[in-house]
Amino acid sequence: MNVTVVGLGKIGLPLAVQFARSGCKVRGADVNPETVSQVNSGVEPFPGESHLGEYLGEVVADGRLEATTDTASAVAESDYVVVVVPLFVDDEARPDFGWMDSATDDIARGLRTARGTTVIYETTLPVGTTRTRWAPRLEAGSGLTEGKDFHLVFSPERVLTGRVFADLRKYPKLVGGLSQEGARRATAFYEEALQFDARPDLQRPNGVWDLGSAEAAEMAKLAETTYRDVNIGLANQFGRFAASHGVDVFQVIEACNSQPYSHIHRPGIAVGGHCIPVYPRLYLWNDPDATVVRAAREANKAMPAYTVGLAVGAMGGSLADARVAVLGASYRGGVKETAFSGVFDTVAALRDAGAEVVVHDPMYSAEEIRGFGWEPYELGREIDVAVLQADHAEYRDLESADLPGVQVVVDGRDILDRTRFDGVRVISVGRPEPEVAR
Repeated sequence: MNVTVVGLGKIGLPLAVQFARSGCKVRGADVNPETVSQVNSGVEPFPGESHLGEYLGEVVADGRLEATTDTASAVAESDYVVVVVPLFVDDEARPDFGWMDSATDDIARGLRTARGTTVIYETTLPVGTTRTRWAPRLEAGSGLTEGKDFHLVFSPERVLTGRVFADLRKYPKLVGGLSQEGARRATAFYEEALQFDARPDLQRPNGVWDLGSAEAAEMAKLAETTYRDVNIGLANQFGRFAASHGVDVFQVIEACNSQPYSHIHRPGIAVGGHCIPVYPRLYLWNDPDATVVRAAREANKAMPAYTVGLAVGAMGGSLADARVAVLGASYRGGVKETAFSGVFDTVAALRDAGAEVVVHDPMYSAEEIRGFGWEPYELGREIDVAVLQADHAEYRDLESADLPGVQVVVDGRDILDRTRFDGVRVISVGRPEPEVAR
């Protein structure tokens, strides 16, 4: 099969490599000439994706994958087109389709000379976008008819950066076509291009699951990520209540989850990343009356300020002139990415409280930290307060000697060992009022 993957980012490039490793002839299309050059040289454009460098070198060397900036030409020679172009959102997660519109227009030009092609969008979308936006745009730009001259399908990506190849094997591939024939073709493609691990926990075999419509597949992605945001919002409200009543919420959650119908997540300082803070907003764009979703999003958005409030209280009601280190710029541990990271609201809340703020992250250089407008912090320098924002593995063994002079540590991810901070007040979000570790 000839396949074009449009968008060679942190999801698109691993997908292109996966398809090539499964025997497809793959063209990767991207608007960035530097990315295209790196891919054609067998060099991964971004670090941190497990096995990507190794696999990329293999499929480029044997001619199974090549990259280009000419999307239309690549599409014209393809049986399948997989679209993984970013959907940008503003601070309220309102969608900006600009890049996707441009890519769709390029795809449409390629379709003019390529009848029978199946186009599959994997970028997470508001429900109805595939049918009401992409189908008319592709038809207008190509002069062809969907369902007759080409087929259009939605199949959401369900992977996390850093472990894409493992996740592709682990989770069912959901598809939803605008026609039965489109869904059949997409199913046949993914069954050829992906391999699946056995999942005895599922009610039906792991593999490609046809959900019957593009709208169902679009909603499935929004629903699974919105569920996580709502669950975390509930956990955060439990955590705030429990801590104010001297109850350890983590012990409560462990007890609750011993019963098979309870799956409470963990509270924490922030919910970040491209997915969980964003997709509930896309759902609300479709369903503005979803009060549960809106309340959970607001609860999670308030957590950085609440966490800073714990530090303010522990320091006697003021952080004026205190030197406070925020540990972790990334939105989650082990990932060099700040998309919707809690670091931004945490720094803002600390500055509003009068603190002198410095930021540390083992994945970012001092120059990169300055690029965000923050003063970089090095472990071993004097500080008054530390707020742990990202659960990097490097932070798990921190002790008071790493933070000389520290009086209060607020552990926003509950990963620190309090016994390593003798004489320091250590507060974990969701635990009872702090105790001085002995």
